[in-house]
Amino acid sequence: MKVLNERYKYGIDLFLLSVDEGITGYRDDSLETVKRNEIQYELPLKIVSYKDLYGWSMDEIVKQIGLKNNCTFCGVFRRQALDRGAMQMDVNMILTGHNADDIAETVIMNLLRGDIARLTRCTAIITGAEGTLPRAKPLKYAYEKEIVMYAYFKKLDYFSTECIYSPNAYRGYARTFLKDLESIRPRCIIDILHSGENFAVKSSVKMAVQGLCSRCGFISSQEVCKACILLDGLNRGLPRLAVAGKIKKVNRVFAVSTSQRSVESASGDSGSPLTDDKQKPEAEVA
Repeated sequence: MKVLNERYKYGIDLFLLSVDEGITGYRDDSLETVKRNEIQYELPLKIVSYKDLYGWSMDEIVKQIGLKNNCTFCGVFRRQALDRGAMQMDVNMILTGHNADDIAETVIMNLLRGDIARLTRCTAIITGAEGTLPRAKPLKYAYEKEIVMYAYFKKLDYFSTECIYSPNAYRGYARTFLKDLESIRPRCIIDILHSGENFAVKSSVKMAVQGLCSRCGFISSQEVCKACILLDGLNRGLPRLAVAGKIKKVNRVFAVSTSQRSVESASGDSGSPLTDDKQKPEAEVA
């Protein structure tokens, strides 16, 4: 983007924005590369971290949640962290490095999950145009191998190590399937991308409408955004329930259980949960 901006005189003010997830042995090394890029390209750099924004690093989250759903937390937090960092820099658009391979993987993932809302917008080159901070994918039609080859032959300073927590990620299975398919049909990546662009949804299908989270004020299709729900689960020691979206259900069950105990205690029922040791774990979980 810097080369194109200078060559064609776009007149764009470019900034570097990086997210520090707090992954020892992965992100700390890549941040050193980004800091060198700041000097090499003479562009201002802003680094935002999960620890500063949410009070948790990914290493700490993995200790709580394990390796099964850790990518759910990282993906949700990262998307919002980019918005937060961009707003701090007072920019009007975020450019991401998503390539054709990334988008084809996303199409497959959304198709397998039956996520119609994301399926209809994941191939768009610009998303969030109706909001205050749209995102664009300038490398949408570039293959991952083309980008790597360009960086290699141009001797660019880049970082290409895979995240240490990603082997069990859902995206990894989509990537493996895509690579196997590519060995049979080399153009499958761009074909899947074009198929995603042409998906149509009936007008009668109800789609989630994106609005603002009532807690943090960032984009959400629900009253409370996923980032706030996951963070609430972490802070309350219930991260797995937060992933499953059951935090509110737990609140209701606990409220009913508490009212029942009050009635039984007032009636002097010797078998009430307050005096029955077998029921104590329920109070601890709630």
